[in-house]
Amino acid sequence: MRGGLVTIGTVAALLAAMGLTVLGLGAADNAVASFDASSWLWSTTRSELARVNGVTARVDTRMEVPGGRRHQMQVAQTDRLLILRDLNTGRVSSLDLATLQITATTPTAPGLGVSVALHEDAAFVVDAVQGIVRQLDPRALTPVGEPVRYPPGITGGTFDGAGKLWIAVPSEGTVSAVTAAELPETPGDAPPAGLSPKRVETYDVAEPAHELVVSTLDEGVAVLDRTSASLVTVVGGQTQRAELSMTAPGNLPTRTSGPQVPVTVSGDRSVHVVRDSREVKRFTVPGTGARLSPAVSWAGRFYCADENTGTVYAFDTEGQLVQTVKGSGRPGPVELEVRENHLFINPPDSSTAQVVDDRNQVREVDKYANDVLGGDPPPVAPPPPPPKKPKVSKPGAPKSVTAAAGDASARVSWQAAASNGAEITRYVVEGAGQTHQVGANQRALEITGLTNGETYTFSVHAVNAKGEGPARRSNPVVPTAEVPDPPASVTAEARPDGTVRVSWPEADGQGNKIAKYAVTATSAGASAPAGESAKTELVVPAGQLEYGTQYAFTVTAVSEKGAGSKASPVSNTVVPFTTPKAPTELRASTVADQPGTIAVQWSPAVDNGRPVTKYVVEAAGKSVEVTDVRATVGGLGNGQNVTVKVKAVNEAGAGPEASTTARTVAEPRITVTGSSADATSVTVTFTVDAGGGRATCTAATGGKTASGSCSSLRVTGLTPGTAYTVTLTASNAAGKGTASRAQTTDPVYGVATCKNGPDGDQRTYCDKDVPGRNGNEIFEVPRQDNDRQAGWVADGHRLRTYCKVKGEDVDAWIYNNNKQSTWWVQVEYKGKTYIPWAWLNLEGGDDLGVLPTC
Repeated sequence: MRGGLVTIGTVAALLAAMGLTVLGLGAADNAVASFDASSWLWSTTRSELARVNGVTARVDTRMEVPGGRRHQMQVAQTDRLLILRDLNTGRVSSLDLATLQITATTPTAPGLGVSVALHEDAAFVVDAVQGIVRQLDPRALTPVGEPVRYPPGITGGTFDGAGKLWIAVPSEGTVSAVTAAELPETPGDAPPAGLSPKRVETYDVAEPAHELVVSTLDEGVAVLDRTSASLVTVVGGQTQRAELSMTAPGNLPTRTSGPQVPVTVSGDRSVHVVRDSREVKRFTVPGTGARLSPAVSWAGRFYCADENTGTVYAFDTEGQLVQTVKGSGRPGPVELEVRENHLFINPPDSSTAQVVDDRNQVREVDKYANDVLGGDPPPVAPPPPPPKKPKVSKPGAPKSVTAAAGDASARVSWQAAASNGAEITRYVVEGAGQTHQVGANQRALEITGLTNGETYTFSVHAVNAKGEGPARRSNPVVPTAEVPDPPASVTAEARPDGTVRVSWPEADGQGNKIAKYAVTATSAGASAPAGESAKTELVVPAGQLEYGTQYAFTVTAVSEKGAGSKASPVSNTVVPFTTPKAPTELRASTVADQPGTIAVQWSPAVDNGRPVTKYVVEAAGKSVEVTDVRATVGGLGNGQNVTVKVKAVNEAGAGPEASTTARTVAEPRITVTGSSADATSVTVTFTVDAGGGRATCTAATGGKTASGSCSSLRVTGLTPGTAYTVTLTASNAAGKGTASRAQTTDPVYGVATCKNGPDGDQRTYCDKDVPGRNGNEIFEVPRQDNDRQAGWVADGHRLRTYCKVKGEDVDAWIYNNNKQSTWWVQVEYKGKTYIPWAWLNLEGGDDLGVLPTC
C-alpha cells in the first residue's frame, strides 16, 4: 500500500472477522491465554498454528487458519496476544488468546517488505519499502497517532527486551529506537491529541548507503554493517564497534539473548562471535551448501540450522560441536526463536518441532497431535536418494527439419533437439549463404533474400553450454512467385481430452493444388511447429502443448510444388486443458471414535489447465464429494479392510484415481495373560487389541466391578477362599469384546485363642470344654446357645474363615487380651459354623476388615 500502510479511512472497512477452526481443545473454557513457556508454531502444509508447552513439549491447542495452506506466515506473540501476517496475501490478523477469537484484520502489501512487531500491548507494522513505522492498537488493528516516518528502504523493526523498537536506515547509516504511545481505553478509539509513537534515540553506526542488518538485544541493538564487515552494538546509549574477519556477507538473528552476538556467514558456513567490541570466537558449521539460518545464542550455546537438511547444530562457547538435532532430511526453512526461557525449533513445512530448555535438553514436539482425522499422520518416509547427476554433453540433432518455399523466401521449422543435460541456449540455421541464430523457444524462421527458381537446402543445429550439436538438413526447396494464398482465418478450440483442434477454410492455391497445411503454435515469447495436415484442420495431440498456457495459431498453405504461403492471421487464444492428474500422497486412517469410518487426506492434484472443482472419494460402495483435500467416509461396517479411491474433477471431468487401503475400527479382542488373588480380591492381567479404536476396560465378578487400565484390573470386596469367574469387557466405538478367567481367592485362617489365667479356676479355664460357658466354643448360630453348640477347640487350633456377621456380644476377658465384640466369624468346623471373634485371632494382624459380611 503506497503512501501509508493503514489509513483512518480504510481501517473501518477492514475489520471483517476471519473465521478460524480450533483443533484439539475446541471449547471456550479451554481456550485460555498462553502461559509461561508456551509458544505458537506455524505449520505451512496444514495451515495451522500449534501452541506448544515448552515444559511438557506437548501441543495443547491447535488452530486452523483458513486460506493459509502452503503460505508463509509471520507470527508475533505475547502471553496475551497473537498477531499473524500472511506473506502470500499480506493480511494481518489479531487474535485474543483468552478467547481464541480474531479481534480484527487489516491488509498490507503481500510479500517481503512489511513486518509486524509485538511487545506486551504495543504493536507496530513496519513498511520497510516506504519507510513508515505505524503503531496499531492490537485489539482492533487501528492506527495509534501518527506514524514515524523514515527514508525509504529501512530495515529492522523488532523490539528489544526493554520494549524499544529498533529501526536501521541504510541510506543514512543510522539506527534509532521508537517507543509506543499509550493505548486508548476502548479498542479502536483515537488516542488523546499529541499521543503518538516517538523516535527517542538515534545513533550513527555506518557510512551512508552501507548494507545493514539488525538484531535486537536484551537491552539495545546490534547492527551488522555487511559492507565494511563490522558489528556495532548500542547498549545504554553507548556504541561499540567490532571489526570482523569475515570475507563474505553475514547475517544476524532478529533477536539475540545474552551478551554474545553470533554473526553467521552462510557462504563459508562460519559463525563469528562478538562480545564487548571484539570478535572472540570463530567456528565452522558442518555440512555443505550455503543455506544456513542465522545462529541463535541460547543458554551458553549457539544453535545454527542447516536448511538443506533441517539439521540443527549446537556449539559451546569455545565453538566445539556438542549436539546435533536431526532434521527431516529435506530442504526447507527452520525457525529458531528464544521465548519464555526456552528455544523453540520450528520447521514450518514439517509435522515435528523441538524444544530446548535452559539445561540444553532437547525434546521433540508432534505439532499434529490430536489430529482431526483421528490419529497421528503416518511416519514421514525417508527422503529419496539424491538424483544422479545426468551426464552432460552437447545437444542432439533437431528433429523434423522442414523447409517450405515462398516468393524469394523459405520458411524453415523444426522440432526440439535433445538437450543432453544442459539447457539449450539457441539454434543456428544455415543455408543460402546465410547464418541465423534463433532462440531456444523459437523453432521456426522465415529466410528472405532468396532467388526464385534456385534450389536451396538448410541445416539446423542446437547449442548448449557444452557446445554445438550435430546438424540436420531440410528437404530441398525452390522459391517461386507462384505461391498459394494463406487461409483467410484460423479458429482454435481447446477440448476436454487435452487436444486442441485448429481449423481453417481451404486456401486458394492460385492455380496449384494445396498439398498440405503447416500449423505453428505461438505462446508467450515462443513459437514452434504444431504439426501438418492435408485437411483443413489439425488436432494437436494431448500433451504436446503445455496445459494451462495460452496459445494461438497460424497456418501456412503449401502447394504440390512445395511453395508455401505467408502465415495466416493469428487465431483466437486458447488454453489447453484436460482432466486433472491423480492426487498424490494419499493416506487413509482409522477414525478411532466412529464406527465404520475412515479419514482420508491427500495432496492437491495437478489441475492440468482448469481449476479442480471437487474431489470424489469412494470406499466400499460409499462416495463423498469435497472441495478440500481431506474427507471422512462412514457407514463402511466395523473391522472392514476397504480400498479408498480419490480422483479430482475439473471442467474436463474426473481424472485418474489414486488408491490406498484402510481399516475401520473393529471390536476389541482380549487376550488374558494371567491372574492372581489375595483373600478379598482378584487381579487379572491381559492385553487388548483395540481394533484401531480407543478401548475402555472393565472386570466384573461376584457383583463387584473394576474399571480403568486395559492391561490389569483388580476386583476387590470378594469373599476369601471362594472360586470366582472374572469377566473382562473391552469397549470401543465398534462394540465390545469379552474374555473370562477363573480364579479362587486365598482363604483366611484364624487361630482359636484362649490362654489360662493366673489364679484359681482361671488356670484350667481353657483346657477343655465344660458345661456352661467356656472359651473357644463354636456354635451353629452367632449366639451362645447351648442347644446349638457345634463343639469346642483347644487353644491354638487353626480354623478356616469365610465371612463375618453381627451376633451376641462376647467378652474374652483376660483369656484373650480382654477382646470383646459383637462380631462372629463363620468358620469351617463341622460344616460352616460360627465362633465369636473375641475368641478368634485372624492371621496377618487380626484385621476383621479383610472378611466380607456374610
